[in-house]
Amino acid sequence: VDGKDLGYPCAPVNNVFSAEEYAKEVSITFTYETIVPPVNTVDVIYTVRETGTLNVLVHYHGVEGLPQLPVFGLRFIMPTQADKYRYEGLSGETYPDRMAGAKKGVWEEDSIAPTPYIVPQDCGMHMNTEWAEIYRHTCLDNTRKTVESQALKICMENEKFAFSCLPYTASELENATHQEELPPARRTVLCIYGAVR
Repeated sequence: VDGKDLGYPCAPVNNVFSAEEYAKEVSITFTYETIVPPVNTVDVIYTVRETGTLNVLVHYHGVEGLPQLPVFGLRFIMPTQADKYRYEGLSGETYPDRMAGAKKGVWEEDSIAPTPYIVPQDCGMHMNTEWAEIYRHTCLDNTRKTVESQALKICMENEKFAFSCLPYTASELENATHQEELPPARRTVLCIYGAVR
């Protein structure tokens, strides 16, 4: 908290704190460990600032003997379907081997539907992105009476990133052999990548 370890305890002891705790910045670190040998760890550090911004830093430690990763990033699942998204980066669907044919600019996609390949597959990658805004007007809060559009904005800090915004996970796409085998679209799967092969 504010750059200091104040010794906040973990649950259930942390329930002694009230809703009146204040700080300019709070960081929470999660360390994930692989379940296959050789054991490897990934640290994900979330830093929330008083301005409302959330900084996410991910560190993959790597271990000798593991295969190369196809992508490295974070996947966020939004519980309802997005209406559209805007971003500043390369035009269209781009991958590391297809970036030369794209143009840099600000682009808007009016649908999050996957590319209609004959056999569904992972798709929708956008490389060299500086920022992306995902818009949706739906939520799971039944008490909400308005339907204004809400936006989630992801911005680069030091390096450009890649992203995809689809209604399906990569596993759902890979497990379908035809478009009609995909489940009804009901959510938004936003993937932010720091590295893509």
